[in-house]
Amino acid sequence: MLNSLGMCVYLAVGVTDMRKSINTLAMVVEGRMELNPLSGHLFAFCNRRCDTVKVLYWDRNGFCLWQKRLEQDRFRWPKSEVEVLNLTKKQLAWLLDGLEISPAGAHAEVRYTGMY
Repeated sequence: MLNSLGMCVYLAVGVTDMRKSINTLAMVVEGRMELNPLSGHLFAFCNRRCDTVKVLYWDRNGFCLWQKRLEQDRFRWPKSEVEVLNLTKKQLAWLLDGLEISPAGAHAEVRYTGMY
C-alpha cells in the first residue's frame, strides 16, 4: 500500500537467514522479491523462530537496516502462497506489536469508487 510519502511496505513471506547483512538482503529484494531495493520502500524479513525482524530501506544516500529481536514470544509472521506481501504501515505496526496483520474483529477498509 502506498502511503502519503509514496512509501510501500513489502514483507518477505517465509524464512530469512538473519545472518544476512545489508548487501545480501538488498540482493534478496532485487532477486527473490523482484523489487528495487533503492526505491525507498520498506522491506521486512523474519527468521525461522519468528523472534527477529529486520527492515531494510534506502534513505537518500545509503541503506538503513532496522532490527527488532524479541526476548519472549514470537512475531505472528504470515504464511502465504505468494512470496511477497504488500502491507500498510498500520499492518506492519500490528505485526511488530505481536498482532496478526488482519486482526480478528478489525473493521475492513472501504474504498468508494463513485456515488451510489
